Amino acid sequence: MPVQYVLQAPDLEKLEEYLPLFMQKVNESPVFQMADVNLKFTKPEAQIEINRDKASLLGVSTLNIAQTLQYALSGQRMGYFYMNGKQYQILGEINRQQRNTPTDLKSIYVKSENGSMIQLDNLITLHDNVAPLQLYRYNRFVSATVSSGLAKGYTIGDGLDEMDRIAAETLDESFRTALSGESKEFRESSSSLMFAMILALIMIYLVLAAQFESFKDPLVVMFTVPLAIAGALMFMTYSGVTMNIFSQIGIIMLIGLVAKNGILIVEFANQRQDGGLDLAEAIRSASTQRFRPILMTSVSTILGLVPLVYATGEGAQGRIAMGVAVVGGMLVSTFLTLFVVPAMYSFISTDRNAKQEKE
Repeated sequence: MPVQYVLQAPDLEKLEEYLPLFMQKVNESPVFQMADVNLKFTKPEAQIEINRDKASLLGVSTLNIAQTLQYALSGQRMGYFYMNGKQYQILGEINRQQRNTPTDLKSIYVKSENGSMIQLDNLITLHDNVAPLQLYRYNRFVSATVSSGLAKGYTIGDGLDEMDRIAAETLDESFRTALSGESKEFRESSSSLMFAMILALIMIYLVLAAQFESFKDPLVVMFTVPLAIAGALMFMTYSGVTMNIFSQIGIIMLIGLVAKNGILIVEFANQRQDGGLDLAEAIRSASTQRFRPILMTSVSTILGLVPLVYATGEGAQGRIAMGVAVVGGMLVSTFLTLFVVPAMYSFISTDRNAKQEKE
């Protein structure tokens, strides 16, 4: 049950009114399967309504009625006694035969203020009802947690978006929603990983800008990142791997792994330009001579990660997700980098010889 969606209501009556309709929508949705809710109104309950006016006329207070019912039904410990050297508890409770049915409550007597015994049948009215087996609270609100599995081809993100859509259609403004369990961890980790990915891109760009002493050359290197992400998504789609925390970590790894291919070409091309070659000849020479190092490092990285793709045993799904994302991104980016980086270098990078002549 990876999807755990919490409905928070101001009172129990609201939940009892809206929960069946919400569960009906969830069960009809093609995104979910085997949906369930922890709050079930299946416990029989007898509600006691006290006729306060009549009780007041007869000299019986509601406190006396409550205490009488408590002593008769709760099994409260009243004290201890010793017999034959053993200690026994004294429990206040009537015999089971006299409390098997709700109507037995009416046969209990309560003492009035003048000392007379009055049967509860004259003072109370019983109503049959159903109640939940257990009450749940979340953030101090009465709550119910809807748990569901996912149909084939859908991710946790798809399930949470579908839950939000159903909640918007079904619930009124008095309800609040929250996440629990694996769903909560997924939302929190997704936002954290997105921040980590953006921070990684910014850090790489700043470091490369300092290394190349240029704001243009790092842009050429950064063009390898979308190629890697596109390759990872292609292989994940083909392999049936969902976007989860493991595949997202693999994509973050790709940012550093594929950037080195662009660094090799751009750095060598700059050196060629400093050696006197023009921009077009420099990038052509750099792409040709850096082809073998790029191929060797990429192939060694891919071969080192192939065991993750075919992992088995406990926790294999997480390793497979990471392996597929990294291997797919490396394969596609390695092939396309050899064409995209030289082309972008020709359009973006500065012609150093022309700049020196102009200066």
